[in-house]
Amino acid sequence: MEKIKAAVSGILALITAKLGVLAVPVYILLFLNMADYSTGIVASYYKGERVSSKKGFRGIAKKICMWLLIAIGVVIDKLLIYTAGVVNIRLSMTFAVGCFVAIWLICNEVISILENINHIGVKVPDFLHRIATEFKEKVKEKTK
Repeated sequence: MEKIKAAVSGILALITAKLGVLAVPVYILLFLNMADYSTGIVASYYKGERVSSKKGFRGIAKKICMWLLIAIGVVIDKLLIYTAGVVNIRLSMTFAVGCFVAIWLICNEVISILENINHIGVKVPDFLHRIATEFKEKVKEKTK
């Protein structure tokens, strides 16, 4: 068991070191992906909808596409850094676009989880939904 713990710790340390500033949003998004998928399945039951493998696959495909969006953001970041380097401009942020994409997706996941919790029958405070929605809009504004 100690070897497994050491291996997992080593892998997480390596991923965190490679991602730098993007590591925290990536870990948060991973947790929220799992929470959204789980609450979505439970909410389907409470809404009287049939849970099917087709619907489950669609949910997983959406989550994979979220990760592809972050990867595209990282590619754009790398292209910007490369291009800036060619013209002797030093950029201090290594994953700006990737972080904006990840944070925007985190907001989407939070909103979806709140909606799922509401469908399950737990009253969600209005301010939570409003904060998540407004934060998402602020991220959108900052990228303009």
